[in-house]
Amino acid sequence: MAKLDRKGKRAQWTKARNGERAYNSALRSVAKQVGAIVKGMAPKGVLSDVKPLLKALTDYAKIIEPWAGSVAGMMLADVARRDKQMWKQTSQEMGTELRQLLTSDAPVSQALAGLQAEQVSLIKSLPLEAAERVHSLSLQSLIESRRASEVAAEILATESVTEGRARTIARTEVARAASNLTQARSQYAGSDGYIWRTSGDMNVRESHEKMEGKY
Repeated sequence: MAKLDRKGKRAQWTKARNGERAYNSALRSVAKQVGAIVKGMAPKGVLSDVKPLLKALTDYAKIIEPWAGSVAGMMLADVARRDKQMWKQTSQEMGTELRQLLTSDAPVSQALAGLQAEQVSLIKSLPLEAAERVHSLSLQSLIESRRASEVAAEILATESVTEGRARTIARTEVARAASNLTQARSQYAGSDGYIWRTSGDMNVRESHEKMEGKY
């Protein structure tokens, strides 16, 4: 039974990682497009007028909103399916009434709606933050008298910076979505607390490790 449990947990972890990779890939595609816009309008990192580039990035953030909603929706639907399946598996020995509460879709609908809006905002923030970064760099070249070559290099690095931000969003938001849905179901069933558990790997933060096993 223990082996089956371990296999089941490993399969769930693999599915979660696959979902994170898919979301990561989608968000990185935004970073690549941001890079294409920057390089297209400032091929050598030099801008005589930053306003057209800022407008292009801002317009891009507006254009991708429907796509962002679709991508976020697919990610959240995947997380919600795994969450519901987990509760089904762990509630087999519970009473019928409690099992129905834990596997109901009612407690997660509101949480999903809030998460959806947050994800769309985060995806749109990628080109918007890139625009702010380019604007700041342009001002630095004027106000701080930085070397033009340094500023140009940093402007051309906008894609890699945005891609790093995309990876962070994918990693943290998939995990946060799963946590929020678990919390929503637990509270709906009447739970008023939880026991902290870490993943037990080398990536666990020191502060999180100290909370292991605590209520």
